[in-house]
Amino acid sequence: MDGIHFKPNYVMLHRSGELRQRGEALWGMLKDCKLCPRECGVDRLAGETGFCKATSKLKVASFHAHFGEERSLVGSGGSGTIFLSHCNLGCVFCQNWDISHHGSGTDCEITDLAGMMIQLQEEGCNNINIVTPTHFSPHVILALDIAASQGLRIHLVYNTSGWEQGEILKMLDGVVDIYLADFKYMDAQHAASYSNDAADYPEVTCSALLEMNRQVGIALPEKNGIIYRGLMIRHLVMPNNVSSSMAAMEWIADHLPAETFVNIMIQYRPAYRAHLYPEIDCYVSRDFYEEVVTVARKLGLTNLDVDI
Repeated sequence: MDGIHFKPNYVMLHRSGELRQRGEALWGMLKDCKLCPRECGVDRLAGETGFCKATSKLKVASFHAHFGEERSLVGSGGSGTIFLSHCNLGCVFCQNWDISHHGSGTDCEITDLAGMMIQLQEEGCNNINIVTPTHFSPHVILALDIAASQGLRIHLVYNTSGWEQGEILKMLDGVVDIYLADFKYMDAQHAASYSNDAADYPEVTCSALLEMNRQVGIALPEKNGIIYRGLMIRHLVMPNNVSSSMAAMEWIADHLPAETFVNIMIQYRPAYRAHLYPEIDCYVSRDFYEEVVTVARKLGLTNLDVDI
């Protein structure tokens, strides 16, 4: 695939009218919201809020060319990152707690979001990177449709916690070019303790990763070093093996291709309410991190992004 001539699939869906139809179908789900695994069932169209505290009004925290993402997303122009406010998972250690938990941001129209996408493309960004999109997926798809009509042609990155409804993911098939998905836990009790009772995180996320891989396949860089399509998994190694890192690597090796992109991250730092949990109120040792990487390699995973 030549990045210069690359056309994302959503362009064809826009031209056929299907992209808007999918956005409208997702929008209809706001009336009895089950966009995420919490399935709150609130009427967001009437201003009701569930766990994520979002109504049908879009809220954006910031947007800019971001150079702190994976090298294969950043390139020379940066990743066109749009941070959406609120979150459906609510981790107690979140580093962006002001955005995710407190909902810091500015109310926007869908046309405003489309304009942000166009502006990021004009600034030379390699992609549109929507951060925490799950609860605002209808807005993202409708904005993408508008932006496509205005000439948007760079690919879409769906930057997610990984905790996604299979039904919703199927509606994103052919829309998303890159799934940038967290794989936080393999232990239900830890997921419940640190992500607000999301005990089904391991089961739901494993299923979601399989669906994402089915849709977009393996993420490999082109000759210019940029990834244009595929599943990119992020695994944050946490203190005291809270993230069950070895088990996560084993699951990936057993259920996904050996070439699956896996970023094994050592960036954890205690943030937000982590101080209330002594087992995660500390940093990860370099020795343990390197042990996780060694295990991943021994399991046959060949497309690793590591800090070694």
